[in-house]
Formats: sequence, structure tokens, C-alpha cells
Amino acid sequence: MQLGGKVALVTGAGSGIGEATARLFAEEGARVAALGRTEDELRQTVDAITSAGGEAMVVLADVSKADEVRRAVDQTVRRYGRLDVVFANAGVNGVWAPIDELEPEEWEQTIRINLTGTFLTVKYAVPHLKKQGGAVVVTSSINGTRVFSNTGATAYATSKAGQVAFTKMIALELAKHRVRANVICPGAIETEIEESTEKRDLERAEEPAEYPAGEVPLTDGRPGTSEQVAELVLFLASDASSHVTGTEVWIDGAQSLLIG
Repeated sequence: MQLGGKVALVTGAGSGIGEATARLFAEEGARVAALGRTEDELRQTVDAITSAGGEAMVVLADVSKADEVRRAVDQTVRRYGRLDVVFANAGVNGVWAPIDELEPEEWEQTIRINLTGTFLTVKYAVPHLKKQGGAVVVTSSINGTRVFSNTGATAYATSKAGQVAFTKMIALELAKHRVRANVICPGAIETEIEESTEKRDLERAEEPAEYPAGEVPLTDGRPGTSEQVAELVLFLASDASSHVTGTEVWIDGAQSLLIG
């Protein structure tokens, strides 16, 4: 039980990487607050955890709204009495379009959810983490960190680059409180995030490139899985990484080294 006795807050816990991580955290002994905007999805995650003998709760919140995030953190601590691990995972791909077609409100929405949402999640969790020490893990991406060839993903890549800088800043600030902060950078992973991505007129702006053998060298082009990412998050959240902080870890099967 790598997280026995600990309490973990997982944002974006209704599907994909968040769901897989919430379930793995619970398997490893954590009591899990599953945070998201869609109650039905969160309920499925929590039901799966409790059916397997774990303990979890649904926490409804939009990470881009300060009052909702503060209330969600308070709700978690009232229920479980403490907070040890924060997985700031919630995010969107948003709109991908040429820069002259990307609307200001589309830019702002992506930044607000991905970057401001991370800030708010950590901000309101920190007072509780400081009490006994803990771990923060942030989900960034290969985009904006190693890869800059995804034309039209300007807002998304900027938000993801910002998350890396944010994590490094807080890692140093919180070190004296024994709170570690690290950031993961997934590549192609089998999740549902692509379904909510709006792409417009990218053909006229992108630089053409072909990868006949696929973009993921380690797996002959196959994307990774949410469960593989969850294993990495578990490592960074657990005492197995007790001397690791302020570090980004790419989990992409060498995809970013090929297409970056």
C-alpha cells in the first residue's frame, strides 16, 4: 500500500488519465476525492473504487472557478481530515486554429481551464499539504515542452509550457514545507480528450510531415494507455520518489524526440 493512510485529490477524475489514477491511488490505500464537472462520470469512478473495497467521494467543481475549487478542497478536508496528494490533471485541448483565426475568448478559455485551473487547485490545497508534507503532480504535455509542430495548438501549448514553469516555481517555494511538486508530460495516450478538440483550417498553416512507421517509436506507433500514466503519477505521489521535486517527466514512448 504505497499511499496507505493518505488522502488524494484528483481533478479530471471522470475519465482517462484522471480516472485511471484515482482508481490506482485507491488500490494503493488512498482515500480519493474525485473532482470534475460531470457527476455521472465521477459517480462511475467512485462506484468502481468502492466496489473494489476502496474509499472515494464525488467532488463537483469547475477548476477554472476559484470559489468552486476552494469549496471542493474544503469539502475533501472536512470529509477525510487531511490532504496529502494533489493530482492537478483536469484540462482541455480547446480550439486548434491558425493564430489569426483563434478568437480571444477561445484562447482565454483554454488558458483559464488548463493553467489557471492548475494554479487554483494547488493554491487552495497548499495550506493543507503544508501541515504534514505531501506531493503535487501536474499533467502537462509534450506540446509546449518538447513539441512545437502541432500547428494551431497555440493556446494549448502555451498553457502546458506554463504548467511546467509553475510546477518548478512551487517546487522550490514549498520544499521547506516538505511538499514535493512534479509535472508529467504525456504524448499520445488513449483518452477521450480528442473528442472535445475543435480543429479549424489547420491544413493551410501546418508544415507537412509524414511518419510512415508511426509517431511513437517505442510501440510501433501505438499510443500509450491511461493506466501507464497512472503508474507514473503513483510513483511521483508516493514515498518512492521522496527526493524528486521540480522535475518534468515525459511519458510518450519517444514520440516527442521524433516529432519535436
